[in-house]
Amino acid sequence: MQIPLNALRALDAVVKTGSFKAAADLLFVTQSAVSHQIRHLEEWLGGPLFDRDGGRPRLLPHGAELARAVGLSLAEMEAACGRAKAGMKAGPLVIAAIPSVAVCWLIPRLSDFRTAHPEVEIRVVYAMHGRDIDFRDVHLAFVFAKGRPDLAEGEAEPFLPGASVPVCSPAILQGGRMPERASEYLSLGLLHDTDHSGWAAWFRRMGVPLPMQPAAPVFEDFNLLRAATLAGQGVALCPLAMIRDDLAAGRLVQLSALSVLEDHGYHLVAGPGAKAMQARAAQAFRDWAFAARDAGQQSG
Repeated sequence: MQIPLNALRALDAVVKTGSFKAAADLLFVTQSAVSHQIRHLEEWLGGPLFDRDGGRPRLLPHGAELARAVGLSLAEMEAACGRAKAGMKAGPLVIAAIPSVAVCWLIPRLSDFRTAHPEVEIRVVYAMHGRDIDFRDVHLAFVFAKGRPDLAEGEAEPFLPGASVPVCSPAILQGGRMPERASEYLSLGLLHDTDHSGWAAWFRRMGVPLPMQPAAPVFEDFNLLRAATLAGQGVALCPLAMIRDDLAAGRLVQLSALSVLEDHGYHLVAGPGAKAMQARAAQAFRDWAFAARDAGQQSG
């Protein structure tokens, strides 16, 4: 004989609500229907679940044990149904990107992807550098790391190099003359990204220690650094991959081929969700992103 699932559901409702009447209200049936289901379950089991002596039935110990197991099983089934429902309706493809990639690379090109794939709904959110990404809510992510990212989940592919060079607005170059000595860079003013380590490494590559300098601004976000550089506030070390459009448009000028952070790079990470309900959309975005990257490198 099959397990009486409706009767087990009635038992769970009685235990959760504390009475047959409240269980009937919860299940949108009559109180007599609940009583009938409990009787049916007791007949199927071969014995009573409740002590009916007195005014209010009380669960016997074996009935309480059964009710706990039924409650856990129903909760697991509800959770599984929720996951299945979510899988049938995948929702938007969620792409997390660190601010530099979002502002300098992704958003300026995103309309091309939307034109090529109007059927894919996109949601772009920020990923914060140095913080783990919750891949329960994100399908793809652009991150910046030294070497290949060490991730607990997700697969990373190298996307763009992180090599950074000194750049500035052409407006601050006197007569368009490029600086050559350390003192000339200092006279233009150094702008720092997060700390002084970038410029310290660059001057070591140049063969001199980082010279003493007046207090210089430090920016905690690359987009802030880029904005200050575009505004003519000084010289900054910027990743070529993020400022290629600025250089092509003449908004920024590269002052030297000497670079730092060659061992760093931008990666595109696919989370587990990109291989499940969003597999097609994620693959379409990945193919487009790498094609757009390659086209930009060729034109550059």
